[in-house]
Amino acid sequence: MAGKRDFYEVLGVDRNASPDQIKSAFRKLVLKWHPDKWVNASEEEKKTAADNFKEASEAYSVLSDPDKKARYDRFGEAGLGGDAGGSGFGGFGDFNINDVLRDLFGGAFGGFSGFEGFGGFGGGQRSGQRRVVKGRDILTRVYLTLEEIATGVEKEVTIERNERCPDCGGKGTKNESDVQTCPVCNGSGQEQRVMNGFMYTYTTCSRCHGEGTVVKNPCRSCSGTGLVRKRATIKVKIPAGVESGMQLTIKGEGHATKAGGINGDLLVVIEEREHPVLRREGKNLFYSVVIPVTDALLGGKVSVPCLDGNYTIDVEPGTQSGSVVRLRGRGLPAVKGYGSGVGDLYVKFLVWIPKKLKSSEKSAIEAMRDSSSFKPDLSRDDKNLFDKMKENF
Repeated sequence: MAGKRDFYEVLGVDRNASPDQIKSAFRKLVLKWHPDKWVNASEEEKKTAADNFKEASEAYSVLSDPDKKARYDRFGEAGLGGDAGGSGFGGFGDFNINDVLRDLFGGAFGGFSGFEGFGGFGGGQRSGQRRVVKGRDILTRVYLTLEEIATGVEKEVTIERNERCPDCGGKGTKNESDVQTCPVCNGSGQEQRVMNGFMYTYTTCSRCHGEGTVVKNPCRSCSGTGLVRKRATIKVKIPAGVESGMQLTIKGEGHATKAGGINGDLLVVIEEREHPVLRREGKNLFYSVVIPVTDALLGGKVSVPCLDGNYTIDVEPGTQSGSVVRLRGRGLPAVKGYGSGVGDLYVKFLVWIPKKLKSSEKSAIEAMRDSSSFKPDLSRDDKNLFDKMKENF
């Protein structure tokens, strides 16, 4: 222990630091000195990083433990006995760097590969238990009309996928005795690599490719892979209200793996076909209809296409171009988990004005030119409408 720096100095905290402050200081040093961040550095820089990481970990192993910290505060290094540094970097008692890193960064942390495979810290080694292999997922697309989206639909998708060989049951050989533990990884599916002399990481086994086993006398049907290529047709139930880009996951319908693994998933991406006249925004639909100026003046009726058939609606006398009528509940349902209720259909009226008039028509219009009825006298609703149209100019 002679010559070692004070543990508080190593972490850069004072002796009254709280547990959270100690943890925060160690976290910063982990991010700075973890050897995986220095893989492209010079040998001298790698050694410096490894030494600093080792020193910080040793300090944290003591200062994060209330009992060890109390003894260190009272007696210094002598009070630790064999609890720290007694046998080099491996002498950390029950200190498990894997547990510490999971606590610091969470189980989803994936910034450095080395965090998943520390060794030499006491309890940090991985067991030889074979990991469960999952087959690859398959991505496919289905194309839906708005009518199908409105009600929900069942579609069939045809895919090519790996399935377990029927002749060997996915084992790769007909005789179970020919399935042997991989001699390189001893069945774990991973190879251990030592880094910087005191820690190690893991990579997928180069011999068995993560399976943990190798096959003698391979099956003729699958050449020992345990898999054969087949075409499959899957029925997919698509709920109402889906939108382009949404993805459905069909568990277990992806690629298979050899015996002992689990199938991947089928990922179905929704693509919406463009409707010839209706435009969609979320669960609402929009439709524009051109009406003659006579209907705008006198009123009339128009047929509006909806997803469940055509509907006839009234055109009120004096309808302005750009006016919008709302048909409640004629839109799309909200897809489960993304809202509730049913949207509406908005119908916009566009007034068509003829460019050419017959002589008699022109005379009739001229007679009305000076009538007060044809002088702009904006109602409140008209003013709001024209203001909106000005904003959209």
